[in-house]
Amino acid sequence: MPILALLLVATTLTSATVGSVRIGWSDLFATILREVSGRSAVVPDEPHASVLFAIRLPRLALGVLVGAGLGVSGAAMQGVFRNPLVDPGLLGISSGAALGAAATIVLGAKVAHGLPLTAAPYILPAASFVAALGAVLVVERIARVGDRTAVGALLLAGIAVNALAFAQTGLLTYLANDAQLRTLTFWSLGSLGGATWATLRAVAIFCFVPLAILVRYARPLNALLLGEAEAKHLGFDVERTKRVVVVCTAILVGACVASSGIVGFVGLVVPHLVRLIVGPDHRAVLPSSALLGATLLTAADAIARTVVSPGELPLGIVTATVGAPFFVALLLRERRRLA
Repeated sequence: MPILALLLVATTLTSATVGSVRIGWSDLFATILREVSGRSAVVPDEPHASVLFAIRLPRLALGVLVGAGLGVSGAAMQGVFRNPLVDPGLLGISSGAALGAAATIVLGAKVAHGLPLTAAPYILPAASFVAALGAVLVVERIARVGDRTAVGALLLAGIAVNALAFAQTGLLTYLANDAQLRTLTFWSLGSLGGATWATLRAVAIFCFVPLAILVRYARPLNALLLGEAEAKHLGFDVERTKRVVVVCTAILVGACVASSGIVGFVGLVVPHLVRLIVGPDHRAVLPSSALLGATLLTAADAIARTVVSPGELPLGIVTATVGAPFFVALLLRERRRLA
């Protein structure tokens, strides 16, 4: 974990210097020093300072937060399902958020009617978050049998809600005009380009508490690795653990998707890779997944900003292009080992 923390710091600082406007290391540290202490021995380039504090730093902070949230969510869901191939999107969270975003983009004029102009930037993230949370609550309700939540039914209900949400998103896409279709397409591919300090504060409210709760559930998730009956005999409240993990994951992923769009493979690849390095103990897996997820998403965002500079690639394209072959390589490695 100290190595992962240092890697995250190095990746974040490097990412702060690259982009369509390159910032030198001396300007970077001088600007940060001036803002922290109120004075600096080196006078930084003012345009660089504006780019750094108004655009790049909130974007980097949002990338760290979203990467950590997706990494921890993937690790927690894989612990509940006792399957390293489970992704948070299986519960309908991402597809629900996409439906909320599509409805806002296509029906935006009607939704925003009568609202103050200051609320306009928050309509789409709020709608995505509410739709994601609603989707997972529906899934959880369908899977509940009496006072017990069946994990198998949870997965099947998630598949059904995913299909329904994708169908409704497709309908809204069909009804969209050219401008709305372009906006919807770019949102669905993921991006951190809309990050501001106000957005970051709003997302942080819904991320820090679920992150802290999920990390505290490391021991119950360890017990679940033995099976639900065994975990119950060890004294853990299995049903409470499943409910808390599912709801916290929904809040966390819903907030991440609402602020950055759909970013694939982070919640799937990061926990799988962490388990290969540190083992199955969730006391190490959860915080390590947060650090590695933040590092990978920050690096992916730096690539997205520089490959086609001064343009920008959608973040989801970068994560899928890098994550899919890497995950296939991990699967082939595990297949040879098990054979």
